[in-house]
Amino acid sequence: MLTAYAPVLLLCLMVFGFAAVNLVLSEFAGPKRRAVGKGLAYECGMRPEGSARLRLSIHFYLVAVLFILFDVESVFLILWAVGAKEFSAAGVGMLVFTEILLFVALLVLALAYVWRKGGLEWDR
Repeated sequence: MLTAYAPVLLLCLMVFGFAAVNLVLSEFAGPKRRAVGKGLAYECGMRPEGSARLRLSIHFYLVAVLFILFDVESVFLILWAVGAKEFSAAGVGMLVFTEILLFVALLVLALAYVWRKGGLEWDR
């Protein structure tokens, strides 16, 4: 039973060994140039102004999460569209089409709810 996992264990050991060897080699063989400005934040060649601890509104993150959510759901629609011909050939085309219509209706309902609640406005 355990011998079936031996190749996976060997691969993991090789990966961790490779990473460890690269870290050790870069520490000993790499250039050692310590500069004063090396630890500073890089701001496209400009001097940093103000604090790096900028407070953003929670609405910005809400819009970002909603974008990711609806974007992933649109990927599901693309996958359905690619496989639509196989579904109709298998005889379950109408059932799958009804399920997709229900899925899209649920998406539209969720988008209308978020829009009504003002979840798509991060500048308020």
